[in-house]
Amino acid sequence: MNNIRVKPNLSVMQIINMSMGFLGIQMGFALQNGNASRILQTFGADVEHLSLFWLAAPITGMIVQPIIGHYSDRTWTKMGRRRPFFLVGALLTAIALVFMPNIALFTAVLPPLLIGAGMLMLMDASINVTMEPFRALIGDNLPSAQRSLGFSVQTVLIGVGAVIGSWLPYVFAEYLHIPADGGDGIVPQNVIYSFYFGAFVLIATILWTVFTTKEYSPKELESFEGEKETEAEVKSATNHNLGAIFQDFKRMPPTMKKLGWVQFFSWFALFMMWVYMTPAIAEHVFYKMDGERNRLYAEAGNWVGVLFGVYNGISAIYAIFLPRLANRFGRTKVHAFGLVIGGISLISILFISSPNILLLTMLGIGIAWGSILSMPYAILSDSLPARKMGVYMGIFNFFITFPQIVCGFFGGMIIKYAFGSQPIYGIMLGGVFMLLGAISVWRIKE
Repeated sequence: MNNIRVKPNLSVMQIINMSMGFLGIQMGFALQNGNASRILQTFGADVEHLSLFWLAAPITGMIVQPIIGHYSDRTWTKMGRRRPFFLVGALLTAIALVFMPNIALFTAVLPPLLIGAGMLMLMDASINVTMEPFRALIGDNLPSAQRSLGFSVQTVLIGVGAVIGSWLPYVFAEYLHIPADGGDGIVPQNVIYSFYFGAFVLIATILWTVFTTKEYSPKELESFEGEKETEAEVKSATNHNLGAIFQDFKRMPPTMKKLGWVQFFSWFALFMMWVYMTPAIAEHVFYKMDGERNRLYAEAGNWVGVLFGVYNGISAIYAIFLPRLANRFGRTKVHAFGLVIGGISLISILFISSPNILLLTMLGIGIAWGSILSMPYAILSDSLPARKMGVYMGIFNFFITFPQIVCGFFGGMIIKYAFGSQPIYGIMLGGVFMLLGAISVWRIKE
């Protein structure tokens, strides 16, 4: 009993070093979110089919994250148990970032849309290999009192990375004068160079985390107060059989089940926004201006990158205040507030016809995004056993990917048959789902 000790607090700089790789991950994620639909439409994808192409990403994530979590809990090397997965995932993601805007190079072998879907699958699988262990590392290295801070620091770095990634095509076109109009069937050069730069930063930031962060050994983890587990938990945690994941799924904590509904509504809304924002803004705002249609679509795509950069920047700023807000008002109330603001902001886009005024809606979406990236994980982490932090964070990803899969299958049909192929109403529907997420938060007791 005398050997039991309290897990020490880490400095803010140590937490930043531990999470730095998230900056690079989110740059890649932002480039994918802001440009994948644009790239697919360049090669002939119809607007009502876009969500089907995006299915590759969540299906891959649903499969990959629990498996990565399962094995990262059990894989102990000289580098630790999380860092090897960071490194491998980063290398694969960088390869996908380089290939994604260059799918035209492979059209002699396969149809470009099939290659594009394959690149989306490879990119998302690789990002998941890298991202899931980062979430688990917060639970591994930080005491309960610092976990809200840890996830908020990750959210700040996610926001910074997403701002850079979202704005890169616009900055390259407007300030570096890299051509932004590739013509029919050609991805613009400003988009291609943005993906190259994102790949470089991803590798650099992951290496930063790998070389500056220490992981606790299994013996050290067990010595900390509150980390000692029952014999049954230890036996389950040392089971390398993948079938153990299904047993873990059955035994998930009640808090995790309730958070599942919150995540379903929140991520359905986000998926609608990511998939349909570019065509929605193009048709609802830019096509009402004078000009050639291809050029207006390119301008809409660049402007959506700016909008996404703004909401990610707001999320980074908001995340700085989240630990204090959560301590004062409670994590669930703070998360419900964020989702309400986000839902109202998405619905309001339906009534806006000016590109500049759209920037105001990004304030609310940024608040919601900042909360979505940190509060559910902070609420969840205290209810998870230490030896299963990785696998449960991976299983928790099921509640992120499942709504995206549902949206992927039915989103296109909703847009086509319920909304007359007008994607702006898909954005509005996303707002309604985010409000439903806010209602679901109130069922959770901290």
